[in-house]
Amino acid sequence: MSTAIYSHPDCMRHEMGSWHPESPARLQAIDDQLILARVADLVEQRSAPLAEPAQILRNHTPGALALVRDQVPAAPGDYYPLDGDTSLNHYSYQAALRAAGAAVAATDAVIAGSIDNAFCSVRPPGHHATPTEPMGFCLFNNVAIAARHALEAHGLERVAIVDFDVHHGNGTADAFRDDPRVLMVSIFQHPFFPYSEVEPVTPNRVNLPVPERCDGELVRQLVREQWLPALDAFKPQMIFVSAGFDGHRDDDMGGIGLVEADYAWITRQVMKVAKEHAGGRIVSCLEGGYELSSLGRSVVAHVKVLAELE
Repeated sequence: MSTAIYSHPDCMRHEMGSWHPESPARLQAIDDQLILARVADLVEQRSAPLAEPAQILRNHTPGALALVRDQVPAAPGDYYPLDGDTSLNHYSYQAALRAAGAAVAATDAVIAGSIDNAFCSVRPPGHHATPTEPMGFCLFNNVAIAARHALEAHGLERVAIVDFDVHHGNGTADAFRDDPRVLMVSIFQHPFFPYSEVEPVTPNRVNLPVPERCDGELVRQLVREQWLPALDAFKPQMIFVSAGFDGHRDDDMGGIGLVEADYAWITRQVMKVAKEHAGGRIVSCLEGGYELSSLGRSVVAHVKVLAELE
């Protein structure tokens, strides 16, 4: 497969304090592990452009856009708190535009056929950002923006969103709650932040809560029994992935016991669905993952499957 990694140095300039787990070091850890695993030279490296405001506004209200754009501090060392764990610094709006722009550009490239799939190594993450407000480390919902771009700019009729972050992608679920063009499937620890989706299965959502301390066997069983039948029946023309790696057993942000092999296995299942129904078209965007070593290793496992380098 022809795989591209989209990123940009601006994504490392956004930060919320030296104590904060959603740090620039996350992208450096991914880069280091891709080089160490000798994967970086085997995939195409592409620079993330800035998203246009009109692309953001396909998924977010003008007020949500303005909140991020207009509240960035003038001084590089200052912070503007949006909630208890989400802040803006001087570079946050630019980084958020790069993160969303990566997802949009990757969507364009995959649909055009210049690459088969892409991984967007970007931050800030996005899947908690609702159409009306940023939250949970997230400013704009990168995957939702890209999915709307595929539907509205490219005319696709059916897209699927796969989310395997340890936290439920509440912003994505809110964005497409009543949109039959989008099927969202996810697995997430519950009860856990953001404490949503207690009745997860609807005609266009198969969002499955799992208990703390569950392992990869339960996750694989749920994927086989519930995700895959729904995806096959839906026949998506493109798949977007909210790739959160904070369910790894070494990551104390959550309490699920996944390992690199589980992320590779999930990615293989998504690849099979994409090849069957979507011409192999996948755009994956980084969400969570805060223990740096396991994050980097898990991304390597994910990208190796996307690029068929196993």
